[in-house]
Amino acid sequence: MNKWLVYIVVLSGILTAQGQVDSTKQILDSIRVAKDSVIVSSDSIDFPLDVSNFEPFNNVVLNETALEIFFQKLLDLQQNKRKKVRIVHLGDSHIQADLFTAMMRKRMQSIFGNAGFGFTFPYSVANTNNSAPIRYHASGVSFTAVRNLFADTSKPVGLSGIALQSKSSNFAIQLQVKDPQYYFTKVQLITPQNQNLFSLSFEEKKELITIAVPKKITHQVKSGEVLGSIAEKYGVTLKQLKKANSLKNDFIRDGKLLTIPSKQTKPQSIVKTSYVPVALESAFIGYQYKASKPLDQVTLIPNEGKLDFALNGIVLENDAAGVIYSGIGVNGAKCSDYNKFPMFFEQLPVLEADLVIISLGTNESFDRQEALVYMNQLQTMLNAIKNQLPNAAILVTTPPPSLLHRKEQNSYIESYSQTIRNQAQESQYAVWDLLAIFGGNKNIQLNTRMGLLAKDKVHYSKLGYEKQAELFFEALMQSFELYKSTK
Repeated sequence: MNKWLVYIVVLSGILTAQGQVDSTKQILDSIRVAKDSVIVSSDSIDFPLDVSNFEPFNNVVLNETALEIFFQKLLDLQQNKRKKVRIVHLGDSHIQADLFTAMMRKRMQSIFGNAGFGFTFPYSVANTNNSAPIRYHASGVSFTAVRNLFADTSKPVGLSGIALQSKSSNFAIQLQVKDPQYYFTKVQLITPQNQNLFSLSFEEKKELITIAVPKKITHQVKSGEVLGSIAEKYGVTLKQLKKANSLKNDFIRDGKLLTIPSKQTKPQSIVKTSYVPVALESAFIGYQYKASKPLDQVTLIPNEGKLDFALNGIVLENDAAGVIYSGIGVNGAKCSDYNKFPMFFEQLPVLEADLVIISLGTNESFDRQEALVYMNQLQTMLNAIKNQLPNAAILVTTPPPSLLHRKEQNSYIESYSQTIRNQAQESQYAVWDLLAIFGGNKNIQLNTRMGLLAKDKVHYSKLGYEKQAELFFEALMQSFELYKSTK
């Protein structure tokens, strides 16, 4: 009897939490992320509980009949090994960081084939965190960037959720794929109103040129010299001499080294880099280039004659049949932030999504948004997606367990999750109830001890996000196998 009592007490303790992951190193985001930046390091966390003991709660997809159109395409791909099936995952910081989505991309492509990386964006050029397999480097002028959270409707916020702009043509943005499995044969550029703003270059030329640079003249003050005589010696005014040396008065000490202002120049050799542009062809949305062999890098350069530049996204694919899993996330974003910009939805068809996954709600809860308001915004997003992608299936994930400000129970996400489930059948979307699967808010402390929940009790570590992805993949494949059994 006592043994069973001990077992029940221990088991009840294990089932009191589940959720997010920790770390101490925050990914830098100079677009100023406050409550929604991803933490990925976990080197300062003790793991007294083995994460292998984690047991999900009823890990299934709800209203899975809403996914039948997607499952049919996935089955056709699996049986015939041709064509591509495209998945688009929308969200906030955990999607921008490409942790959850990277695991899903890996698992889906391991079974159904790798058709390419999908959507990417030069986040680092916009001074925010980038996806690991793709690296960007910009030279020349800097770009201005603003997220959909703070951008007014005059900004060209499109598919990326970030307006990236420059009014100078002195730039080059290099994209480099670090992981060979995502080398590409097709690259597509997405710009506001399909403007032809950029060229691509796969070849650069370096040449040695000579330019005139200011000649530096210095003078070391000798005993008895005064500023006036030194200025007269070099043919400059006393005011110019004092300004060049940041002098507030006419007193100078012997031995001081003065900089003499001068208009004289001297020749200097430098290496100039120029890019060889390639012709792009017009696509349904944007402009594209198709290569005859896999490529690992490309450089975006300005088109001649253009004055204003804005980029909304890049799509990378290869020639193989398989799955493309695109992630589009913005740190701190809410449904309403995406909804503010019609161009986001107008550009969405470029990704040709067969399945759209929506993972939002945590940031709404920090705004203490009531469930009815949240659901109205979600329904607006659903309607806009269906209007642009009438043949795409939609799945909504509920927010994961979290606390408000580290200590307050987050009842808002509980009401969101209930509303999402209740509305699923009428609005024709499937649901993956992450809140319930991770044990609800009551399991937060346990999930923290497993290393799944961050210190802020909002975000998850790399381990936590990947655990979520593994469970989502299992639930999705379980529903897919059930669909196959009926065929």
